[in-house]
Amino acid sequence: MGGKTDPKLIDAIDRLNAGGITVSLFIDPNLATIDRAAELGAPAIELHTGDYANSPDSSVPLERLRQAALHAKAAGLAVHAGHGLTYVNVQPVAAITEVEELNIGHTIVSRSITVGMEEAVREMRSLVDSAR
Repeated sequence: MGGKTDPKLIDAIDRLNAGGITVSLFIDPNLATIDRAAELGAPAIELHTGDYANSPDSSVPLERLRQAALHAKAAGLAVHAGHGLTYVNVQPVAAITEVEELNIGHTIVSRSITVGMEEAVREMRSLVDSAR
């Protein structure tokens, strides 16, 4: 296993897994970091989508997310994604087949202030479903 890891971290992941609690490590879309998450025994990762969300005119961050999701799935990890995803930018990430969960609660709650929770969820669900 590469790098130095606090044994308490490995123990915590093992105990949570043994207790039926899914551990998901929130990480940048970096292949080496994904490999490390798999080595640590985490069953899932959440890819940080902040670079993508903050770079709307660049295709590079989205391609990094695609490659990271493919790599993670090949390593046997469940793939989640989130941070900065909105009604405007969620569809390209939702279209990544390997991503099985999106963490988009903040944008839904924010939108619900103006349209109500039911409509905010319906709008987001429609966007995600149409991207799939």
